[in-house]
Amino acid sequence: MANDRLLRLRQFITENEAQAVLISKNENVHYFSGFYGDDSALVITMDKEYLLTDSRYTEQASAQSDFTIIEQKKGLLSKISETIENEHIKNLAFESNVLVYDSFKALQKMLPNVKFSAPISLDKLRVEKDAGEIELIKKAVAISDAAFNDILDFIKPGISEIAVAARLENTMRQLGSERPAFATIVASGKRGSLPHGVASEKLLLDGEFVTMDFGAVYKGYHSDITRTVCIGKASTQQKKLYDIVLKAHLMGIDSIEINKDGCSLDAPSRQYIKDMGYGDNYGHGLGHGVGLEIHELPRLSPMAQDIIFRPNMLVTVEPGIYIPDYGGLRIEDTVLVGEKGAIPLTKSRKELIEL
Repeated sequence: MANDRLLRLRQFITENEAQAVLISKNENVHYFSGFYGDDSALVITMDKEYLLTDSRYTEQASAQSDFTIIEQKKGLLSKISETIENEHIKNLAFESNVLVYDSFKALQKMLPNVKFSAPISLDKLRVEKDAGEIELIKKAVAISDAAFNDILDFIKPGISEIAVAARLENTMRQLGSERPAFATIVASGKRGSLPHGVASEKLLLDGEFVTMDFGAVYKGYHSDITRTVCIGKASTQQKKLYDIVLKAHLMGIDSIEINKDGCSLDAPSRQYIKDMGYGDNYGHGLGHGVGLEIHELPRLSPMAQDIIFRPNMLVTVEPGIYIPDYGGLRIEDTVLVGEKGAIPLTKSRKELIEL
């Protein structure tokens, strides 16, 4: 698998008329080398692979990667410059969406004879997941599913949103998650109108929706799940809203198929929510890619026309309705794109749960 990744990378280097590529995005360092740490970089030529890091990570890097490890002692940029000079590179590709301006200018000054003529993004090379990646994401998904099952016995009136988030995160850590996939969202009552309502000190109250959006990280790979439950019996309005979002969610899963772009896949759920009178209360896209990053390519949104869906892509499906001064809800699965449509990896139940 690693050889296949390097083969595709070198083809990408050639297509961009470069002799080598400097990789500085942590997720791409991990993807191509197997090493995951920070303050590191890769220099990949057409026949050599260098991993540049410092003394904190050299032992780890040697265990995780078969690249040539170069230890820097006087600054990462200086060692990058030295490596490129030693390899007689004259035309360098670099990640223009990652390399900060000050570092770029510093490298230009250190390497006056090198042409930085290929500003690139490598993220598209990670869009289709291999079998190993899919298994790691399935493990992360299973951890978040187990955390949701556990939290149902924990939620009750009078506890805080922060306590709910802490319980979710602690359960996931006990089950093998390296860290939360992102700042855990717990939004109850009127705060449910905040799509990214990070857990607060607010106490849960009887009769409220509680939206929980969280995920695990397993060996660098993320899961993403959202479930909304009701504390006590749901009102007629809550049941109506939940039914609309659930139908839009299932419609979104059914819409996924290969050879279409993310705009086309987003459209059916969005149109349904609009037809039900809540188009103005659903502002975000239907979903996003998941992998080494919690948000990565491909996207599902009205603007996502740049990538055609293919088998082994991994995305979320997460429609929602958000009503200011009332509340809202969202339902989200992590989904594998298959030859014949979507394969939901998230197994947590989706019918309205009244606690």
